[in-house]
Amino acid sequence: MVVLRSIIGDELRSRRLVQGRTLRDVSGAARVSLGYLSEVERGQKEASSELLAAICGALDVSLSDVLRSVSDKMARDEQLPRTPVA
Repeated sequence: MVVLRSIIGDELRSRRLVQGRTLRDVSGAARVSLGYLSEVERGQKEASSELLAAICGALDVSLSDVLRSVSDKMARDEQLPRTPVA
């Protein structure tokens, strides 16, 4: 099972990289520590809705667009066949 925070982190990192921006740049604009943003992007920390909104604001993308993309990725993942665990 894919962890939601991993998909959110991947989506945020992807959007940041497409913009050619650094962690330092986005963390400063979002007013969150660089280390914490890095952990969110790596799926190690669960971001609050307020933090997600701040990061999305710093990336100049809507939170709803990010969540829609995350939802679509989760739906695709849920359709993949599961291998039974022995």
